[in-house]
Amino acid sequence: MSVTLNPGFTEVRTRFAPSPTGYLHVGGARSALFNLLFAKHNNGKFILRIEDTDQARSTEESLKMMIQDMVWLGLNWDEGVDPVTLKDMGAYAPYRQSQRLDIYKKVADELIANGKAYYCFMTDEELEAERARVKAINQNAHVESPYEMWTLDQAKAELAKGKTAVVRFRTKHLRKDYLLNDLIRGEVRFPSDMVGDFVLLRSDGMPVYNFCCVVDDYMMKISHVLRAEEHLPNTLRQLMIYEGMNWPTPQFGHISLVLDDDRQKLSKRKGAVACDQFMKDGYLPEALNNFMALLGWSHPEGKEIFSMDEMIKLFTLDRVNASGAVFDRVKFKWMNAQYLRAQDSQTIWNQVKPYLVAAGIHLPKEAGDAAWQMKSVETFKPKLEILTDAVALYQSLDDSKFEISDESNEALGWEPTKAVLTTWKNQIEAHATETFTEADFVAIENAVKTGANVKGKNLFMPIRVAVIGKPHGTEVKLLVPLMTKQSLLTRVNKVLAKLG
Repeated sequence: MSVTLNPGFTEVRTRFAPSPTGYLHVGGARSALFNLLFAKHNNGKFILRIEDTDQARSTEESLKMMIQDMVWLGLNWDEGVDPVTLKDMGAYAPYRQSQRLDIYKKVADELIANGKAYYCFMTDEELEAERARVKAINQNAHVESPYEMWTLDQAKAELAKGKTAVVRFRTKHLRKDYLLNDLIRGEVRFPSDMVGDFVLLRSDGMPVYNFCCVVDDYMMKISHVLRAEEHLPNTLRQLMIYEGMNWPTPQFGHISLVLDDDRQKLSKRKGAVACDQFMKDGYLPEALNNFMALLGWSHPEGKEIFSMDEMIKLFTLDRVNASGAVFDRVKFKWMNAQYLRAQDSQTIWNQVKPYLVAAGIHLPKEAGDAAWQMKSVETFKPKLEILTDAVALYQSLDDSKFEISDESNEALGWEPTKAVLTTWKNQIEAHATETFTEADFVAIENAVKTGANVKGKNLFMPIRVAVIGKPHGTEVKLLVPLMTKQSLLTRVNKVLAKLG
């Protein structure tokens, strides 16, 4: 094993603990990936835990979406919610916080019994008045509860009357610095007076994030907590709880935020940020994993393209950078193109076909033939960066979508154009078979060149308009072998009709 475990731990165990309140953000997916890579590199376990105590925002639909995204990415977990049945799998169930309320209550009771926490009966009005009072004295002062000095018997008497209370953790007596040796950021010092007496359980019995997070990490034997740097301020409260319960503390590593190219937090204002949207747009999961791995981590040899197995073999935290990682969308698309074009033609066809069907693309009847499919993929592969690019490329073969663009007007206005198109039509009609090879196209183009006595752009631009409806685009000699005689005649007749 290449890592040293804190006392109280026997194996590397990491976790990803999302809240099912929406899509899986690429920042969350990157955290999940790093936790999986770290665990697997050290022969450990990767756990998926669901933090769904926010009942108003957590939904089963969001949970299913997040799990679907993780399965798509291949971020397979050893314990947690089963990806198919959503039932628990593992020795430390339940893995949904909403099903662990009795556990949190038991720990809170223990803290209260040991004098580390207390019941606070302050009303909302009293809290607001106290906040106003301390703010007037000192901006950094903390709310003080009059119930902090009550005995447990006094508090229980109030509860017996039907009063409701939150449970607060006592902090004033601590008066020391908490030292965190962050695995990514180095030494971080937290003065205990950064926080006041903080809430563990709300009055309705629901735990707050910092409390249930610690309880779950301890109960599930999490040895390493790798999470986004925005959680760094939470660490002080969590260290206090670990200490209050005399529990072994895991090692923490806070990963940099994922930033847009303006170095602000990644936002959907700039484009997709959800794994679900990347999947719909036609990105490959292997490419997304590869790209996410480089958001804050670097390959020892500086490589940019590498497999999941290679990531697992090489991933260490000493190569994780503490500074923000920029999500370069242009580079991501380039990387996806490398993965996409490296696949065999049959695999690419199987992947693009659903997009063509969804877009209502009507292809020639020859498209049912495997040879045509492979030829079409080889034709378009150099232009594919993401799978949805196939829609625009294959659309050029759909007669029902053939339109003569306004950018064709200049070429259609040239004096030799009508002769070029008429000769082109005659050559197509005279062709002996219904289909064409690239050599057939070259021969026909040469015949048009001779018959209409034109060359250069006066030759090939009008022909391109007759084939794809615009003077610029995919090379016609590559497209024509994918088309039929009838299709080409239908198109050139439309262009000639436009010329009158």
